[in-house]
Amino acid sequence: MRISELAARAGVPLPTVKYYLREGLLMPGRATSATQARYDDTHVRRLGLVRALAGQGLPLDRIKVVVALVEQPGDDLFAALGKAVAALPPYVDDPPDADHPRARALLERIGQSYDPRFAAVAQLERALVALESAGLTMSGRRIDVYDRHIRAIADLEVDMLPMNSRHETVEAAVLGTALYEPVLAAMRRLAHQHRAARAFAASPDRHPQNAGDTTTQETEAP
Repeated sequence: MRISELAARAGVPLPTVKYYLREGLLMPGRATSATQARYDDTHVRRLGLVRALAGQGLPLDRIKVVVALVEQPGDDLFAALGKAVAALPPYVDDPPDADHPRARALLERIGQSYDPRFAAVAQLERALVALESAGLTMSGRRIDVYDRHIRAIADLEVDMLPMNSRHETVEAAVLGTALYEPVLAAMRRLAHQHRAARAFAASPDRHPQNAGDTTTQETEAP
């Protein structure tokens, strides 16, 4: 297909496609003349990847990191996945040897093995600090329930990764992390609404802590 057909099929404006070509985010087509080239389904797929990442707010330099890892994941697939996930937000600029005491304590509680240099460790530390700043805590009960269900989600997602090629594995892992997380967040909020509607249906004005209930209430936010 010609570049105009590629743009139409991918749903990306032609000037944007040309920009991606100049920046190296989209691989060149097969040259048919000095000024013409042909493109195929691999280009459509790459545009879908770039568009999806850009839609999640990734800056150009981070998209380039992901694209480079998809093209050349290397022999260590585990390391490639770690680098790709590190290119996704939220971004934390902690040095590789930084200590993350809150994250470490939480991960040790649930018995989870981890690489302390993995970006998600610093992200977890930052999230726990934000909780403390707001006067909230992660109770043992909350940690244990989160852990149980998050591991089930992780097991499913890793089992569903395509293993036909390293390129497909890295691409699916990055896209899955970037695009399924908003789905999980939205479903969690909808579950809160559903659960609250059931809990307060009998008496909409009744607040659980003001209804004479003498049981101990957890004082964390939902």
